[in-house]
Amino acid sequence: MNAVSDKDVVAETFLVQIGYIPKGYDPKTQATGVRDSVPYRLFMEFFMGNMGKAWAVEELAALLDTTKPTIYRHINKLKSMDLLESIDVEFDGAVRKGYRIRYGDLSKAWSFTEANVGMAMENYRRTVSHFQSLARAEDG
Repeated sequence: MNAVSDKDVVAETFLVQIGYIPKGYDPKTQATGVRDSVPYRLFMEFFMGNMGKAWAVEELAALLDTTKPTIYRHINKLKSMDLLESIDVEFDGAVRKGYRIRYGDLSKAWSFTEANVGMAMENYRRTVSHFQSLARAEDG
């Protein structure tokens, strides 16, 4: 993948690999493909296009000509991977919750994600070991 120099090809690959965009995703809109879809554009144009800026959901919905629930659905996927952080922003004269790439840097955000995955795996390993020892004790 490092030999590929097309940012969009790498982005599509990454977004499918992490499960943000399902493999074989077919946008339900009249978009001409994944790159015109709301989830792709949300990630690439807004979150990656200006990583330091926090975006209000209302703002993103208006700019992407979609609904707030649609924006929240995609934001929640990215938040579940710890790639986004929330920051208060002003929008339409009111303070709203805004979202941006964690730390304003995808590499740092991904390091945070990896650390959390590592901790989760360690916790699973301990639970499995404890469960196994309980099961053995019951058999013995």
